[in-house]
Amino acid sequence: MNLLDPVTRIMTPNPITVSPDDSLTIVHEIFNSHRIHHIPVVQAGNLIGMVALSDYSFFKRGFEGLDEADTELILVKLNNHKVKDIMVTKLGKLDFDDRIEIAVDVFAKNMFHALPVLQEGRLVGIVTTHDIIKAINQDASVSKEY
Repeated sequence: MNLLDPVTRIMTPNPITVSPDDSLTIVHEIFNSHRIHHIPVVQAGNLIGMVALSDYSFFKRGFEGLDEADTELILVKLNNHKVKDIMVTKLGKLDFDDRIEIAVDVFAKNMFHALPVLQEGRLVGIVTTHDIIKAINQDASVSKEY
């Protein structure tokens, strides 16, 4: 992996998104159906937040006395809450022509695990720490000898 390559080389393009007024039932379905941990929140084409699987899981734990056997009741409760209730609004962001080294630096200095990638203010992708690890693992030039 060349750290001077643009983040577009390793990003996930056109990520699944939700709106702030979507119910958490939609978030539940997305996390259960896809192997992702972050969902960008978009309103009128503009990125306004992010929902992380960890934040969603923490919120869900608040349904005291319920376990996974109470799936129907959990879904009713999730339907009564909106994405805007749990989304994070203070985000690190990358521009589509930023280099991978910028993403690595942001991840190293912050508690972020996902960075939205914007082009002219519009969401075009997402880069995660997993994308960095996957790119390193697939790179034949990285020495794997001890």
